[in-house]
Amino acid sequence: MASKEKNDFLFLDEEDEEDNNEKTAEHKKDSEEPSNKRVRPVAKSNSLTGVITPVKTPALKRIGQSITRSISFRTEARPLPPASLRSRQKAPLFPRKRNSQCWSDTVESHDLTAKEIKRQEVIYELTQGERQLIEDLNLVKKVYYEPMLKLDIMTESELGQIFGTLDSLIPLHEDFLIRLEKLRGSEKTVGEVGPTLLNWFPCLDAYITYCCNQVEAKALLDQKKHEKGVERFLLLCQESPFSRKLDLWNFLDLPRSRLVKYPLLLKEIMKCTPPDHPDEDALPDALGLILSIVEEVNKKTGEAECQFYRRGLAYMEESQRIPEIQLSRFLYCHGELKNSKGQRLHVFLFELALVLTRPGEDREGGQLYQVSRQPFPNALLNLEDIPDGEAGGGSAFRGAFTGGNDKVRNCFRVSSRGRAKAQSHSLQANDSFNKQQWTTCLRQAIIQSRDRNAQTSQSLLSPPPDTSLYNLAELSLNPPTEMTSHTSR
Repeated sequence: MASKEKNDFLFLDEEDEEDNNEKTAEHKKDSEEPSNKRVRPVAKSNSLTGVITPVKTPALKRIGQSITRSISFRTEARPLPPASLRSRQKAPLFPRKRNSQCWSDTVESHDLTAKEIKRQEVIYELTQGERQLIEDLNLVKKVYYEPMLKLDIMTESELGQIFGTLDSLIPLHEDFLIRLEKLRGSEKTVGEVGPTLLNWFPCLDAYITYCCNQVEAKALLDQKKHEKGVERFLLLCQESPFSRKLDLWNFLDLPRSRLVKYPLLLKEIMKCTPPDHPDEDALPDALGLILSIVEEVNKKTGEAECQFYRRGLAYMEESQRIPEIQLSRFLYCHGELKNSKGQRLHVFLFELALVLTRPGEDREGGQLYQVSRQPFPNALLNLEDIPDGEAGGGSAFRGAFTGGNDKVRNCFRVSSRGRAKAQSHSLQANDSFNKQQWTTCLRQAIIQSRDRNAQTSQSLLSPPPDTSLYNLAELSLNPPTEMTSHTSR
């Protein structure tokens, strides 16, 4: 009985929508005949699109690549049903659409310049973004976490791994929202915002723990989606009005998306702030602070991602465990490529090594990657572009990549140098953009690995410093006054 009541609560809005659809159909039928009934005007359709521009840093950007970063939904304009005689229903707890109100809509009149208006709009957007994030985090807790725990859809340990420290972020952003709202004066304008940002931004260190957990959280969630009970629950939630057609992972990734948007909003505020404004000094300091926090979160997240995928490698031979894999601190990129036989590989470009694998599953259904070829140290890599239309490896090469009909496209070749057994692999990307990403990352990894080796070799070849010069160096550092007094004595 308790289970049924919880499901009824979750999908109450969905039933109301079906009821409205039936009334709309009846109304359309009646509208074909002459009628003196009054019809309410059609409400304009609102569309909200919030595209989160990723920070140009590897770890946060890669983690975000597996999800949709655009929140968009549309409603078709349609006649409203006739007014009902029954009492008006209570508004749903989680509305389907976002409020797209601007700052200008909240004030009756003002005498601000266009630049000042733009500044108020950006600060208002910052405030509204905090409010919406808090609503979404509370939604995740009330509609996903708590029901799945009470209905035994997942264990408490599994939910703790997937949701991480998300619950601790809610009071953090509630505090920020309160601070921002206190800045609004009687005319609903904000004067100084820089000191508030400087005081609050250090709280974002909490994102290190949350973002570092996201790689393992996503992997476990993808694994649990194969269970029918979990799949059905998440699908029903996604189809319900409160979700706005977003899946659970979209909600779990919102904090990361919010974090990388702070520098963008702050730059916009700075553009609209005149030179003589009280925020002139505080805003650049706040921008430097948030950029350093994002960089630190990115660094720690990249290390966690690298460790996660290293643990997932399954070696066929002990010789494949080259030290460059274990010494790597981050991943440049990873993804699916095809080899010259048409087989799909999952390729990892670590900081110091390139590893070709075949994806598989362990006994518990978790993802693992079987190392299929001897890994390449990046310092020994050679990269060769294969122009579109060039076979490069004969008819077998062309047939594997194109099915024997079209020209070869989006291919490149990697090989090793300085080894007794030279290796060479021709690989194909999904499209030209994907190929460009891979070749750019490969060139960067090769250059940095060779520079690192060269610096190491140089330090080993450099002679040790002459200790007899230490006293001379100390004398040259004495202040002139001391030397004068010493000479006089």
